[in-house]
Amino acid sequence: MSLTALARPSRALRLRLTRQLSSFSIPVIDFAKFRSAESPEGRKQTAKDIVNAFKESGFVYLKNHGVTPAEVQTVFQKSAEFFHLPSDVKNGLAWEDPRSNRGFVKVGRERVTQATDPAEIAALREKAPDYKETMEIGRDWDSVWKNQWPSETQAPGFKQNMLDFYETCHELHVHVMRSVAIGLDLKEHFFDSKIDEKCHNLRLLSYPAIKTSLLKNEGQARAGAHSDYGTLTLLFQDSVGGLEVKNPHTGEFVPATPIPGTIVVNVGDLLARWSNDVLRSTLHRVVAPAEKISETESLTPARQSIAFFCNPNFSAEVSCLPNCGDVAKYPPVNTEDYIVGRLAVTYT
Repeated sequence: MSLTALARPSRALRLRLTRQLSSFSIPVIDFAKFRSAESPEGRKQTAKDIVNAFKESGFVYLKNHGVTPAEVQTVFQKSAEFFHLPSDVKNGLAWEDPRSNRGFVKVGRERVTQATDPAEIAALREKAPDYKETMEIGRDWDSVWKNQWPSETQAPGFKQNMLDFYETCHELHVHVMRSVAIGLDLKEHFFDSKIDEKCHNLRLLSYPAIKTSLLKNEGQARAGAHSDYGTLTLLFQDSVGGLEVKNPHTGEFVPATPIPGTIVVNVGDLLARWSNDVLRSTLHRVVAPAEKISETESLTPARQSIAFFCNPNFSAEVSCLPNCGDVAKYPPVNTEDYIVGRLAVTYT
């Protein structure tokens, strides 16, 4: 047998490697097995399952997560009511500053991307803006940066429902981060003191219906391919769909089809950085599922989602964990500096 033949993988091995590279899935994990486990072994196994998924795809679906269907339904309803307000009311609450990251963002103002050069992002925004509008909400007791709230007359119950949901999502974030700590062989409460200032961002998203032909520009999407900035993102989807996750092995985008009763949870850049890239912050985008309305035209239906972007404390220094590799890939970074820097080049 020649040396060339010896060096060449067998057909069976090639097929196995091909399957490994092309297979990509987002597992559904029962989080009740962590929060209500009867034994430490059960909690640890669920934690390991979550961390393994974050290593492979960077995404999981969580079921039995503790956020009630009634809470989710109410927030979607209040979000829809907000986006149906007159434009002059919404524009009066406009997003103003990346250090605040609060307020209303009209269609076309944001362009999410992995690019960091302001001129490049401006060109992308001009060519293919994200076709969505959002409302950004932060912690409400901040002494410097204030949330932009519509009046109670304009949007009854909006403020209180969003503040309650903010707290609910923060609590879930704490529990998921505890599972991450256990799965990485850290002490369970390792992250607690690093996320307790609740420096998060609750984002309400509305994707208006649009003729599909208007979304055909090169690079155009409901939201362009990007990774998130913080520790985790908790995503609540409606039934329309459109979220796609990039298979890191093949470069193909795979639909993250909505599963009733679940939350999509994905790793953000700062958690990937904290773990020295042991955990994967995966590119994802929102595309335009279309419904044919004539022989020559299709309509992309309206879509809603709610994203809770979880962050470390803005005062926290994120340094590669010593048990995640021998050599740190990244220098330490301050959370606020990192996130504000990313936001500053994303908006006009």
